Amino acid sequence: MSDPSELLDEFPEKSRKQLQAMWQGLPAPLQTELESWVPLLPGDVKLWRMLVGMALEQFKIVAGDKHTVAIVGPANAGKSTLYNQLVRAPADRALVSPVPGTTRQNQAADAGLFSVVDTPGADAVGQVGADEKARALNAAAAADFLVVLFDAGPGIRRGEQELYAEFAALEKPMLVVLNKIDLVRRDEKKVVERAAVNLGLEPGQVVPISAKDGTNVERVLVAIAKTEPEIVAALAKALPEYRWKLAWSAITGAASTAAVIALAPLPILDVIPLLAIQSALVLSIARIYQYDITFKRARELVVTFGLGFLGRTLFQELSKLGGPPGWLLAAAIASSTTVVMGYAAMLWFERGERLTGETLKQVTKSVTGYLVDSLRGLGRSKPTKQGLQERIAAVLESAPIADRGVIDSEAGLKQDEGPST
Repeated sequence: MSDPSELLDEFPEKSRKQLQAMWQGLPAPLQTELESWVPLLPGDVKLWRMLVGMALEQFKIVAGDKHTVAIVGPANAGKSTLYNQLVRAPADRALVSPVPGTTRQNQAADAGLFSVVDTPGADAVGQVGADEKARALNAAAAADFLVVLFDAGPGIRRGEQELYAEFAALEKPMLVVLNKIDLVRRDEKKVVERAAVNLGLEPGQVVPISAKDGTNVERVLVAIAKTEPEIVAALAKALPEYRWKLAWSAITGAASTAAVIALAPLPILDVIPLLAIQSALVLSIARIYQYDITFKRARELVVTFGLGFLGRTLFQELSKLGGPPGWLLAAAIASSTTVVMGYAAMLWFERGERLTGETLKQVTKSVTGYLVDSLRGLGRSKPTKQGLQERIAAVLESAPIADRGVIDSEAGLKQDEGPST
C-alpha cells in the first residue's frame, strides 16, 4: 500500500480529515511499518479473534486505557448482534430479539483491543424514545470511534439521513455499516450504492455486513484498527505467531492424512499421494505467508527438499532394527516427513531460511521417534483410519516441534534467498 490515504478511503469525509491529521502526526518510519502490516490482517472474524488474543499482551504493554467504540443507529438494525460478535466474554453479550427497542440502556464490554458500547435505537418516538436517543448520543459523544449501523432492508430513508447527520455533527471518526446484507444478497450492489447516495458517500465508504453470521465483520475490525496506531502495532507483533499457528494447523491435517495413506495397501510410503499432500501443504503455507505460487511450483519445492527419498531410506533403516510393526513405522514416517516439509516451508516463507540436508535428517528422525513412541499405545493391530487421524492430530498438537522456538535453538539453519514466486 503505497499511499497512506488508501487506508482512509472507506471513511466519510469528516472522519477522513481527522484520521489524516492523526496519521500525519506519526513518525514516518511508523507510518511505513503500519502500512506494511494492515494488508496482512485476516479476512475472517474467527481468525481475527485468534489474532486479537495473541495481540492482547503486547497491546497492554504499548497502550494505556483502551479506546471506546460505540455502535449506534436506528432501532432493530442489528447493533446488539454486531456487539455480540465483538465482545470477548460470553457473559457480556447483549440480549437480542426481533422486537425493536430490546436494548434500552447502554451496555459496555471488553472487545480485546478496544472497549465496545451497545446503544439503544436512536430513532424511537415519545418520551421513552427520547430518553433512549439521549443515551445513544451521550455514548457516541464519549466514544473515540463510531460504528453507525443501518438496516439494509428498508435502506436509508429521511429518518436515517437525519440520524446520520446528528452523529456526523459530533465530528468523531466513524464507519458506516449496512447490516443484514444477507437478506438482500441478490441486490447487494444496488442496495449499497443507493445507501451511499442517500448519505452523500461513495459506495466504498459503506461496509455491507451480516452481523448474524459474521460476514464482513472483519472489515469493521480492520477499520477500527486503522484508527489506532497502537492497535495495528500490537496486531503486527502478534502476526508471526498467528501465522505460525495457522500453518501448524495445516501441517497437522496434512500429516494425519499422510499417516492414513501409509495404512493403505500401496507401495511403502507411496511417492505419488504423499507428494500431492505435501505439495498442497506447501501451497497452503505459501498463501498464509502471502506468497503467490502455483501448485506446480509447490510440488517442485517438495521434490527439492527430498523428504520422500529420506522417508523411504529411514523406513528401511528402522525396519531392520525390529520393534514397532510395519504399519506403525510407515504411518509415523509418512506423517513425520510431512511435518518436517511443512516446518521447512514455514521457515523458508517466513524468514528466507532453509534447513540444511543434515538438519532435515536430524529433525525427521526426531519427529519419527516421537510419533512412534506416541503411537505404541495403539497396539500391534492396525487402527481405523479415523482413529489414526485423530491420534496423530492429538499427538502433533503437543509435539515439541509445534513450538517455533524449540527447533530453532538446535537446528543448523542456512541462509537462503527465500522462495521465488
